[in-house]
Amino acid sequence: MAVSKAHEFEKDEIKLAELAKALSHPARIAILKKLAKDNVCICGDLVSDLPLAQSTVSQHLKELKRVGLIHGEIEGPKSSYCINPETISQLSGLIDKLFKVFDSCCPPTKPITIKKGK
Repeated sequence: MAVSKAHEFEKDEIKLAELAKALSHPARIAILKKLAKDNVCICGDLVSDLPLAQSTVSQHLKELKRVGLIHGEIEGPKSSYCINPETISQLSGLIDKLFKVFDSCCPPTKPITIKKGK
């Protein structure tokens, strides 16, 4: 059995990797975008908006909730979800911190403008 060496990395590196892993599926990105747009969403509404089975959407919601990107509440037979702004803010800060490291070797470039030719 392989032994995890995650404990040997900085807390920020571990957290960013955990959040990035949760964001690594396009369905989860779509779910987050829908929740951000609607501010709150019932699981059934998400299922009708995505080309996935209800059980699959539920698994993606479970992963997003596990890492803290969303909150979820069960209200009778329905589950409602919303974005966790604290974790989204933390994610933004961690990504900013990562990209600042790249500034020394890979400075941002100006957008390329393509001119229509002759």
